[in-house]
Formats: sequence, C-alpha cells, structure tokens
Amino acid sequence: MLKSVVRAVGAAVRVSTATASTARALPLSCPTLCSPSSATTRPFTRSLWMLNSKGASSGYRPKLFTSKALNPSVSCGCGALHTEGDKAFGAFLSDEIKEEAKIQKSKTLPKMSGGWELEMNGTEAKLTRNVAGEKITVTFNVNNSIPPNFEEEADQGQQKPAEEEAEVVSTPNFVVEVTKQATKHSLVFDCHFPEDEVSHGEGEEESDIFAIREVSFQPEGDTDWKETSYTLNTDSLDWALYDHLMDFLADRGVDNTFADELMELSTAAEHQEYIKFLEDLQGFVKCN
Repeated sequence: MLKSVVRAVGAAVRVSTATASTARALPLSCPTLCSPSSATTRPFTRSLWMLNSKGASSGYRPKLFTSKALNPSVSCGCGALHTEGDKAFGAFLSDEIKEEAKIQKSKTLPKMSGGWELEMNGTEAKLTRNVAGEKITVTFNVNNSIPPNFEEEADQGQQKPAEEEAEVVSTPNFVVEVTKQATKHSLVFDCHFPEDEVSHGEGEEESDIFAIREVSFQPEGDTDWKETSYTLNTDSLDWALYDHLMDFLADRGVDNTFADELMELSTAAEHQEYIKFLEDLQGFVKCN
C-alpha cells in the first residue's frame, strides 16, 4: 500500500513537470512566432523583446539593436546630443583640417601691387586706390567663387595622381566703382571671370581674363545697386565702346595684372575662410 502511494505521488510529480515543460516550450514552437528556418534566430529576438519592460499592449515595436545615435552622452555637460556619428564626423573634420593646412601656401593674404589697400570683412574684400583726385574701389565676395570642376565630374571614379589634381582657383565676380571728387555719382562696373578666358594655352594670343557684364551710374557710397538707374548690358554692346570701357579701367589699374592678383588674393582668402569654417564646424559637432 505504501509503495502504491509513493508511485502515485511520483507519477503526479512527473505529470506536473511535463505539463510545465510543455507550457514553456509552446511559445517557441508556435508557428506564428517561429518558422523552421528561423528557429535559431527568432527565440533570440523574442528574448530581447521579453526583456524589455514595455509590453505588447503599449504599442511598442521591439528592435534587435538600439542605435547608439539615440543615446546622447552626458559627459560633455552641454546638454546637447552627442552620437557615435558625431564622434566619427569630428575625427574626419580633424583630418580634413590637417590636410588643408598642409596645402595652405601662407596664413597671410598676398598683397596687391599698385598701391591697393585691402580691407576684409568676413568673406567680403574691399580694395581702394586713389589716383589723381579719383577714388577707385573694388569689392568682391569669396562665397561661391570656386567654379565647378567639370573634368573631375566627367572622370568620376578614376583616381588621379596628386600632381595631376587641378588647383582650386577662386574667380569671384567683382564690382569696380570709380568716383570723382566733383560728382555725386559713381561709375560702376560689374565684372566677372569668363570660364573660357581664365587661362590660356601656349601659343594662344593673350586676351582679357575678365569681362565687364554691366555698367551703370550709382549714387556715391551706396552699397546696393539701384534698379532705377539705367544699366548698360554689354552682351549686345558695340565692340568699340566696350574696348574704350576696358581701357578706362586699365588706365586706373584694373587690368589683367590686377585680375591675376585678385584671383590669387581671393583664392587665399577663400581657403582661409574654408579652414575656419571646418574648425568652427568641428567645434560645433564636438561642442567645444
């Protein structure tokens, strides 16, 4: 009798254990949660979801791996978001700044010949010169002054040797303002560097490397071009008149030599501003 009781108790325990084991195994063998081909990965996915404190009823959609981009670092103390992407970005900018510093010819801007005085205001440059009672002012901005390299776009995917890389040259539009002492208006020339005239090959006849786009009389000292003043567009201008206008500028020191030096000055200034921008960007990303 005692043996029968022991066997009955043992059987009950085995049945209870088997039931519990079956209950635990059901979620893993359920076809809605796991297919035979994903049997090794799905339990892992489900385990991560089960470890999350949020239940299915909350609408939470589980993720296998949470991006570190969503986890800001609090070590900085600035309260801003800092991610692994920011860290990689900062490292890239550090290398970029070093490379740009290597190719920077000089930390000081080149001087213009001919007695021109330079005044810089951020990306805007102002050159002034006085000649026999006349004041000549040339202004330009280095923003958007680097022309696109179409050859590089055409040869995309083909790595060129460093010595064959095209040099970056800034060719900004510039405005020449000629002011006479006894007049209330200034003669203003809107000039630019045509892409096909910036450089000349060997044996080619030298021509003007800059061109006049528009000419107008403007009130002296005004920084904005008044649209109410008549503006002469040179696209359909008589060539004789155009040549006289170019000679007028050359007599006041705005010629090919000046244009060459202006490009050199603008290129150096643009490069300085570019490096400064990279440094500011790095500081912003790293929150220095």
